[in-house]
Amino acid sequence: MKRTLFYSGVVFLILFEILKVYFIMPMPGSQQHDTLDVAYFLHSYRWVFRMIFLAFIVFGAQDAFRIKHKWLPVLPIVALLFVAYTFNFKMMADKMFEQPKNLSFKDRTGNILTDSSIVIGVSLNGEAKAYPIRYMSYHHQVRDTVGGKAMIITYCNVCRTGRVFEPVVEGKGETFRLVGMDHFNAMFEDETTKSWWRQATGEAVAGPLKGKSLPEVGAAQMSLRKWFELNPGGVVMQYDPTFRSVYDSTGRFEKGRGRSSLTRTDSSSWEDKSWVVGVSINGESKAYDWNQLRDQRIINDIVGNVPIVMALASDNMSFMVFERPTSGHQFTVSGDTLSAEKLQYDFSGRDLSSLTGHLPAIKAYQEFWHSWRTFHPNTKRYDVSKSESNTTL
Repeated sequence: MKRTLFYSGVVFLILFEILKVYFIMPMPGSQQHDTLDVAYFLHSYRWVFRMIFLAFIVFGAQDAFRIKHKWLPVLPIVALLFVAYTFNFKMMADKMFEQPKNLSFKDRTGNILTDSSIVIGVSLNGEAKAYPIRYMSYHHQVRDTVGGKAMIITYCNVCRTGRVFEPVVEGKGETFRLVGMDHFNAMFEDETTKSWWRQATGEAVAGPLKGKSLPEVGAAQMSLRKWFELNPGGVVMQYDPTFRSVYDSTGRFEKGRGRSSLTRTDSSSWEDKSWVVGVSINGESKAYDWNQLRDQRIINDIVGNVPIVMALASDNMSFMVFERPTSGHQFTVSGDTLSAEKLQYDFSGRDLSSLTGHLPAIKAYQEFWHSWRTFHPNTKRYDVSKSESNTTL
């Protein structure tokens, strides 16, 4: 009987350590179902389960080793130690994808990145910083300050989602670590309450703060050339030598040439890994096919009763979405200049005639279609046949 407890404790503890990680990592079948609550329960009570199963092992150990070949009970213990080490150290998300240890920035003259590199750009209070996707897709999170305000710049390469948030929970600064993923989207755990936060939405999805949201900061995704053109005094994050060997140094992922089944791109439209631009306004969400945007370069539409214009720059990488003054203002694009009526705007939305007026920017995100539809289940697809006229000159 005691010998049975010994082996049962070893088996149950091995299964527990595997399942605790299985539900929050991209393993076969682990991300397709709503298992987040189970994952959080196992994580929260991990020491309770461990102590129970360890008690089984200790209680039955004497009988287990009361045999001629005393090395036999050692084998399952070795297996248990291997699993415990692998799943609690090697396969922990924040051990696999670390934050930068040396965060540095360069202006256009000192920067070593190519102009075609794609960046997530943030501009606030006169300061402009850009974060290259080729670095962010490894780090997943970078803590920084822009314009005197603390921020976390986040990226999930399995969803192709870039988001910027203030690390503030209920009015207090907070620290986060990468804990795993749910439905293929990165999750962060706050240090204070151990709640889990979804990267694509900034919402707490498990734990004491479930339902709370982090304040989101507006950001733009564009080529580095376009970023410096619009922000000549800006700076761009440089690589951290500590992680040089794990960076996507050639930018395969950002250009849609990823080889992994998790990060590859579907070149056709409306497939799981197809690129879309997602917009959500006043409770209405809509997705725009990247291939169609690349063909048209400009789209005039209405989302949540707000007239918008979406434009793709001539580099076929930089995109912006702005609120139109009225639905009657039909925008066209020539080169990288947006025109409506007799007004012209650059890709930052700045009025080129007055140099003081701006079109209000609308938060918009390039991401994989499977991600946008998962976290915006009521989203609509943009239908050009039902849209307003769109013109490229």
